[in-house]
Amino acid sequence: MGERIVVRAADGDAEAYLTGAAGRPGVLLYVDAIGLRPQIEDMADRIASWGYVVLAPHVFYRDGTAADLAPRADLRAPGEREEFFASGVGDRVAALTPERSDPDSDAWLLALQERAGNGPIGVTGYCMGARLAVRAGGRFPGAVAAVGGFHGGRLVTDDADSPHRAIAAATAEHAFGHADHDPSMPLEQVAELEEVLRQTGRPYLNEVYAEAPHGYTMADTSMYREAAAERHYRVLEALLARTL
Repeated sequence: MGERIVVRAADGDAEAYLTGAAGRPGVLLYVDAIGLRPQIEDMADRIASWGYVVLAPHVFYRDGTAADLAPRADLRAPGEREEFFASGVGDRVAALTPERSDPDSDAWLLALQERAGNGPIGVTGYCMGARLAVRAGGRFPGAVAAVGGFHGGRLVTDDADSPHRAIAAATAEHAFGHADHDPSMPLEQVAELEEVLRQTGRPYLNEVYAEAPHGYTMADTSMYREAAAERHYRVLEALLARTL
């Protein structure tokens, strides 16, 4: 449905996947740690089919092109996902600090707004992309009306720049779908996130999906769980419909 475009980001040109008709409400899709690839494009196309224009940027552009960083093996096969993550993925994710990702988000938002309608936008993120989505909500109050975060890891930490601390500055409605088998977002952190969301006084969802591992939306990996993935699509579609 869409096309690859080039966006001028904070430290150079970055690829992005753009899909949906211009002039529709905009949705910014933050990738998981595996990166921009056909699975993300399929997800963006599905969201666009609901009546949106969707931008999915290659957030790891500093480390190489999307093709350079893409998996070579089938991550649905036993052990392949684990081997891929052992190949330096964690280093890329760790290097994408707020000092880097926040200026990039300015570029993603501008590129999306150039193609979307004049109203507010939505942001959704997966895995580490959920952290970026939450930060974007706090960085662009008024512009971002919806934030979705699914199987997000380390949304709550003791750090001064923990993603959950951005929620107070946001004006968006939030919807989170946590995996119940996810050591990167244990239930005590889900409860702490719940308290932060409650204190905003804004509508929110902060749900734990049963029998769902980290990465449950990603149909190109061994973590995919259809029931949880489809639940996430229903939640996200309703969130965007309410707010955009």
